Amino acid sequence: MKSAAFDYVRAESPAHAYALMAQHGDEARILAGGQTLLATLNMRLSQPALLVDIGGFSDWRGIELRGNTLRIGALTRHVEIEESPLVAQHAPMLAQAAPHIAHRAIRNLGTLGGTLAYADPAAEWPACVLALQGTLVMASAQGERRVAAADFFLGLYSTALREDELLVACELPVRAADEHQHFSELARRHGDYAVAGLAACARRGPGGSSDTLSDVRLAFLSLGDRPLRAPACEAALQAGPLTAARLAQADAALRAELQPFADLTHSAAAKTQLAATLMQRAVRAILS
Repeated sequence: MKSAAFDYVRAESPAHAYALMAQHGDEARILAGGQTLLATLNMRLSQPALLVDIGGFSDWRGIELRGNTLRIGALTRHVEIEESPLVAQHAPMLAQAAPHIAHRAIRNLGTLGGTLAYADPAAEWPACVLALQGTLVMASAQGERRVAAADFFLGLYSTALREDELLVACELPVRAADEHQHFSELARRHGDYAVAGLAACARRGPGGSSDTLSDVRLAFLSLGDRPLRAPACEAALQAGPLTAARLAQADAALRAELQPFADLTHSAAAKTQLAATLMQRAVRAILS
């Protein structure tokens, strides 16, 4: 299938893009890397009258350290995150997650901002940003505003982005010396959408103790209409030494609070089991 006819404008500046968005409203779509949008156009799931290409905004690219914050521009490509020494040092979860994103050809063109703005609940970056307690930077003709990742993802393909706003960057706290990060997912084949995935952070402690955790953050992907935290399971994991009994308590808490969607190949019960397996693997990886 081919896309319906549309007009195309390469925006010369953010101000130009905001003006086009104001003029065309719902008939306009933003084109960054295009790895999601072009597929929806070809399947006619999206039929805009105008594509506004923002790919030339060089100030919205790149990865830099600003004090205790790692800032990643919205137009930064997946491959740049995958290969960045700054990311490997300060947000290693992103480096672990990047190879799971589709295939190399997609990662060479797709952008961080496009993935976050599209808010696919099976995508890796939203879960990572949620687990890392990131902040999304948005801008419009009226100026910038910041929204915590916990408040950004509102539902299926739905975010806190307003109609007149574009996503400019994502800001992440740099990893603390005693913080450990882990990402894993399960898919039928490499490059397929994940059946279930987990972005996990925790500190070993106190004093780097090998059998206790604190500040546990678990963000699951592909289990609901947005990336999901598991607060009851997190609380169980940091309630004391991680004995077999405590891990069983965390497992039960996780199963009780998750209500995953079934898909074409996996039941809700199967997805719950996979989530529990990923949680156990993440705890073992962090403790090791």
